Amino acid sequence: MSRLSKSGRADDAAITQFCAVTGATTKDARQYLDKYKRTDIAIDAYYNNPQTVRRADAPSTSKLTVLFEKYKDPTGDEITVDGTIKLCEDLGVNPEDVVMLSVAYELKSPKVGQWNKKGWIEGWKNIGCDSTPTMKSALLRLRDRLGSDPQYFNQVYNHTFDFARSEGQRSLAVDTAQAFWGLLIPHGLQGGALAHASSRDFDDDDDMGEEEGWKDEYTRWWFEFLVDERGGKGVSKDTWAMFLEFVRSIDANFKKYDPESAWPSAIDDFVECAKKRLAAENA
Repeated sequence: MSRLSKSGRADDAAITQFCAVTGATTKDARQYLDKYKRTDIAIDAYYNNPQTVRRADAPSTSKLTVLFEKYKDPTGDEITVDGTIKLCEDLGVNPEDVVMLSVAYELKSPKVGQWNKKGWIEGWKNIGCDSTPTMKSALLRLRDRLGSDPQYFNQVYNHTFDFARSEGQRSLAVDTAQAFWGLLIPHGLQGGALAHASSRDFDDDDDMGEEEGWKDEYTRWWFEFLVDERGGKGVSKDTWAMFLEFVRSIDANFKKYDPESAWPSAIDDFVECAKKRLAAENA
């Protein structure tokens, strides 16, 4: 191992050598090299510090920066749609896969197909990734968590409204809302994040057995209602947020719906349409 330059400051070669051996950040390398003057002594000191040893296996900022530059728009400061498509190709995932909504939430993506450097680095480090293989593994974990963890599902779901909304618009275009509901609702139902919560406000006789809740076909009914009955109006943030609780709480026959609760009018109207549809099918 070599000594530092005559000035006593760490030069690029020493920093590169230190980082290659330890996996440390450039900042840590410079700090240790400036203090201990020789790379071999600096490396020993680094490994003898419990705090830095714990950080040795942490995701590398430099590696994440290299990946960000790989996907970044060459004329801008962000990863845009073209880079997102390339990223998804490398990760082996469809850009329209529901797990990408989890990634968007974790990396604080401001809009569809946009990723800034700060969110990219902090997000992947929080997930524990700094390479394509570790990112692929993380997608499996995120997909499972999104489907099975109600609280996490809520966080991703709420982020999706702002993520998907067009610039300057207060509501989501109905076709956009349908596209994202079409990804999220089936995934949450299948994994249990949207498991039905049976009402506790009725007699025991009414709650005999496990009460059925939202069905996949009701999602299609909801979409048809928004277009045919609501004329394709945009979906407000209030409707988007309350719809999630509605899906979790409503019974399969819409009998226990309380119209006196503070539901958005769109949901009130949908329940009436759904009841009529059920009555017609059972006639």
